[in-house]
Amino acid sequence: MVSLVIKRAAVFCLPSVLLAVLGLSGCKTAPPPDPQSQLIAKGRDIFFNETFAGNGRTCGTCHPAENNFTIDPAFIAALPKDNPLFVAEFNPALKENFENPALMREFGLIQENLDGFDDLKNKFVMRGVPHVLGLRTSVASPGGPRTGWSGDGAPGDGSLRSFGVGAVIQHFTKTLNRVPGIDFRLPTEDELDALEAFQLSLGRQQDLVLPLRLKGTVPKRGQAIFLDNSLGKCNLCHVNAGATANFGGGSLGNANFNTGVEDLPDQPARLTTQTVPRDDGFHTPGDGTFNVPPLVEAADSGPFFHNNAIETIEGAVAFYDGDAFNSSPAGLALKQADPRGVGIELDGTQIVAIAAFLRVINTLENIRQSIMLLESSLSVSSPEERKRLLQRAAAETGDSIRVLEGGGLHPDAVAHLRDARRMAEKAVRSVFFNRKHTEAAIRDQKKARAVLVD
Repeated sequence: MVSLVIKRAAVFCLPSVLLAVLGLSGCKTAPPPDPQSQLIAKGRDIFFNETFAGNGRTCGTCHPAENNFTIDPAFIAALPKDNPLFVAEFNPALKENFENPALMREFGLIQENLDGFDDLKNKFVMRGVPHVLGLRTSVASPGGPRTGWSGDGAPGDGSLRSFGVGAVIQHFTKTLNRVPGIDFRLPTEDELDALEAFQLSLGRQQDLVLPLRLKGTVPKRGQAIFLDNSLGKCNLCHVNAGATANFGGGSLGNANFNTGVEDLPDQPARLTTQTVPRDDGFHTPGDGTFNVPPLVEAADSGPFFHNNAIETIEGAVAFYDGDAFNSSPAGLALKQADPRGVGIELDGTQIVAIAAFLRVINTLENIRQSIMLLESSLSVSSPEERKRLLQRAAAETGDSIRVLEGGGLHPDAVAHLRDARRMAEKAVRSVFFNRKHTEAAIRDQKKARAVLVD
């Protein structure tokens, strides 16, 4: 009888003890976040949730975190029909001359009125959505900050901070009148500060230092071609696979070039019956130049170029071996600077090798971010924030898998990454073994990285 009482007491006491332990652990006070972290958190909330009293869009509508802060046709196809991205389809006031739903859905193109709003029917361009990763490394230029595809995406001083103002006026309006206070409200100074801080916090905070000690035979050869200024010549405009140009006379920062993308034949959007005006690039009227994007993030953020003209990273590399580039002002400048008088001439295997290199450095960046997210999840007290970080880590890991598999690269690393994603997903669902699964995911990420690079 006494034994039975003790057993019953134990049954009732165990949950109480667990609750007490959990309660004590929940009472630990985390150190207050520093002011910069608070500003970044505020910016993140604004970026993904603030509509600025407009048509329902947020910054995250076109720059969703779950799709590498960009959109593409596959992502668009999975959205519900009432998503604010499609506001031109269900808001009569925006039915014409705001977006082109057909080009948006098929090619991921957004309508931009970079030369003003006085002739909406004729003065516009169709552009892809650039990701906003690694901006700390890719905006600065001796000629002033470079934002957007052509470097002049922001009004006023052209800074990243001012970019939010232009985005709200262009994309958030309720009607084509675009009257502040009626069709939208403009961001406050504090909101612009927070948005800038958040965007600068995304992705890499510094450029790579090449060459890396890569292990894969083909990616290693691709890196060598990339860095060879007499063969691939990639490093001249993309120093360390970033967005900085250097032709030997010092850094040009994030420079603009006319690379002939607008002269490509059979551009997908222009194969349709839709009107697609020529994009004249930087300034008004434009000089035909576009700024250099970073390449570390390229492999999982296509389609490529300002007009989404090319779908794959292999196709993007092959562009520089074609007539459109080699006949362009940038291509002719490279040819003139070459002692042999040749531009960029690559064979198919060399194109694939460079693309393999870009796939691997993209995966390494995804692994870095995944580990950072996983480690951050171990130190946060909010269950919601922990879940968000773990889900982001799982998504980044999925990107790593797709990027490597897309090039037929490193199946052993892919196996480790699959294990890492599974552990991250288990951590999302687990209460008592969250830390265990998260730490296992970190170990698997590191195993995958060790397969790719020393």
